Amino acid sequence: MFLNYFKIAWRNLMKSKAFSFINIFGLAAGLTCCMLISIYLLHEVSYDSYQKDAKQLYQMETAFMFQHKEQVLCATPSPMAATLQRDFPEIVATTRLLPLSLFEDKTMLQYRQGSAIPVSFYENNGFLADSTFFRLFTYHFIEGDPRTALDQPSCVVLSEAMAHKLFGDGPAVGKVIHVSSTTNGDRDMTVKGVFRPVNAPSHIEANFFLSMHGGDMDDMMKRAENDFATNNMFVTYLKLRPGANAARLEAQFPAFIDKYAGKDLKAYGYGRRQFLVPVREIHLRSDVPGNITPPASKTYLYILGSIAVFTLIIACINFMNLATARSAKRSSEVGIRKVLGAVKGGLILQFLGESVLMSVIAFGLAWAFTVLLLPAFSMMTARSLSFSVADQLPLLAAFLGLAVFAGLLAGLYPALYLSSFQPAKVLKGKFSNSLAAVSLRKGLVIFQFVISVSLIVSTVVINDQMRYLRDQDLGFNKTAQIVIPLRGAVAKAQCTAMETEFRRNSEVITAGAAMYYPGIINPSDNMMYKQGDNPQEGKRVQLNYVDFDYSATLGLQPVAGRLFSREFTADTSGRIVLNESAAKQFGFTKPQAAIGARISNDFQGNTNTFEVIGVVKDFHFEDLHVAVAPYALLHNRMPNNYLIVHARSGATGPLISALGAAWHKIDPNEPFEYSFLDEDFQKNYAAEERLSAMITYFTVMAILISCLGLFGLASFSAEQRIREIGIRKVLGASVGGIVMMLSKDFLKLVAIAMVIASPLAWWIMHQWLQDFAYRVPIDWVVFAVTFAATLGITLLTISFQAIKAGLTNPTKNLKAE
Repeated sequence: MFLNYFKIAWRNLMKSKAFSFINIFGLAAGLTCCMLISIYLLHEVSYDSYQKDAKQLYQMETAFMFQHKEQVLCATPSPMAATLQRDFPEIVATTRLLPLSLFEDKTMLQYRQGSAIPVSFYENNGFLADSTFFRLFTYHFIEGDPRTALDQPSCVVLSEAMAHKLFGDGPAVGKVIHVSSTTNGDRDMTVKGVFRPVNAPSHIEANFFLSMHGGDMDDMMKRAENDFATNNMFVTYLKLRPGANAARLEAQFPAFIDKYAGKDLKAYGYGRRQFLVPVREIHLRSDVPGNITPPASKTYLYILGSIAVFTLIIACINFMNLATARSAKRSSEVGIRKVLGAVKGGLILQFLGESVLMSVIAFGLAWAFTVLLLPAFSMMTARSLSFSVADQLPLLAAFLGLAVFAGLLAGLYPALYLSSFQPAKVLKGKFSNSLAAVSLRKGLVIFQFVISVSLIVSTVVINDQMRYLRDQDLGFNKTAQIVIPLRGAVAKAQCTAMETEFRRNSEVITAGAAMYYPGIINPSDNMMYKQGDNPQEGKRVQLNYVDFDYSATLGLQPVAGRLFSREFTADTSGRIVLNESAAKQFGFTKPQAAIGARISNDFQGNTNTFEVIGVVKDFHFEDLHVAVAPYALLHNRMPNNYLIVHARSGATGPLISALGAAWHKIDPNEPFEYSFLDEDFQKNYAAEERLSAMITYFTVMAILISCLGLFGLASFSAEQRIREIGIRKVLGASVGGIVMMLSKDFLKLVAIAMVIASPLAWWIMHQWLQDFAYRVPIDWVVFAVTFAATLGITLLTISFQAIKAGLTNPTKNLKAE
């Protein structure tokens, strides 16, 4: 019996190749989207699941409270970890990380063997780590002992890739390399271990680890060993005893903070509260900026998950619509089978079997498409995604089950509908599509296009926002700005000489240096107050330390007073330049009123006072997710981190070569690297750019699937009304009239879908835009464009069948009748 059902199902597929193709390809496309997004979602929720002690590991996070405003960071003071372990028996171990990216985007590493030219390169994703780090976190060492690798000062643990870059195929442990770091200074360090990254995602994406002790940071920690209020730079992890209650432990933190930091926090004018986050949840905490690696956005994951589900639903709707629409073609078959003794259950099983057969074929195609598209999808998502039978058999089985379930779900209504025909009526030719079936088809078409229209609106809004972020005036000149990192001691010491040498090039307008530049992390801040105000009511101001030429290089615009100048020797200390937001925060109604005022801050028992010499127009030193905050410039008496060269417009290739030659002339042993300021700033929107690309591609796929169904329904409609069309043409109807007659019903459905989808899409995009302090409006143009595009796509889809029907010679159909 089952073999007979299979033969009938296969013959029906072959008999109606066009409809079978639409159904199978539509399901395959929907399943492919669902598979790709599911692989991505599973990757995002599996961060740090491989850690041996994952259930016991927590990251301590801090909520800083500045005058009723709260800011959450994963930063703690240096003595916090050891003191927590000493005071709370629930904590069996602690460790700290200090991301070098807090102060530098790249760290320079060198290895010199004898008198040979040293191997030198810049590397990112470096950390200072406690000796206990590899006792809490799981790493696969191929050289060295993870339990003792960081026990000694001035030692380093490298990734396998870095060890190969430095030493080739030779052993690494025991060799000495030179590390030049803005954070930790210039040090010779001994390699104590080499690890091979685990083929699983982690929120700690590290290329190397430096010992926390034996460098500049060690000296700073010793000076601040009793400071629990400032120097919030360290990421602290706790390992709790098995069965320990994290919530109960958190409840004791307020008393802990009051004991060790209460007095200092009151003096500085801000508060703090500590709480714990399980390590496995860190990657999904998008509400905590500045974590070790950029977190995932739960909102984005929900959006992508919804797209996966809705795309699959659209594919299932296509099947249901086409199966019920073609029921008239199968009515005689059903009638004859019932007369010959077929029971309703057998017919239901037959039709469900046909739908499952198509879904299994679609699954096979989807599997092949997924394997082919996964490399490109991995590049688009910036993730290392994999999908193989050997590694992910449970996932593959789940997808197969999903395909079968989709086939059953999609075929359930057609099976029940077709099996309920009364054979007497059908064989007498009295069968016609019921009102319920027609209404269901129309409702499903509307639902399809509600999803498609919502996706189109979302795509337009997201692309508009991305264009706005690229084109928005940031308040400084970001074009043709070349950023050169200064890491080694020689480069830092020769910064002024390099500026002078670079300016001799006629393609260079000017050059300046600073600790930070717009778009990167700027961790320096202080609680500052106007002279005469209460120090405990200080205002948080972010700080940058610059040289005389930095402001002119970026084109910052003074609105009152002046910028730092070599003509005023006193500018090298005790002077400050505010932005407009800082001036307003200190109570100056006009920028000019701030000039000459004195701004102070208290730090570790010392009061520092600065005279305001200028106010600059607000500029975006952070990305457009956040509003411009109070900001100040101080003259840098310390070595600079970055040298910025403002070039003339035009080809930069020859200039880069000339700058590299000038660099090596002054500093021959350190590598010359560079980036462009506008590109660096745009990296802050990488997550949004990826979301935009994914939604665009999946929107195209959803529209394609919807159009396949619409094409099939248009074909069926034209086929059902072929005799009517013949009569109308005989009576003088034009081809255009026939096309409009066949199209208007579908256009009405699309118009209804647009009315329903517009407010829904507006609300979704309005919520998404709240993540940006500066955003585009969602105006009527977006919906007008979407409406026109949707109507155009609909007409294009159905016009082929409509025109074909309109051009058909009516005599053929009327003779056949």
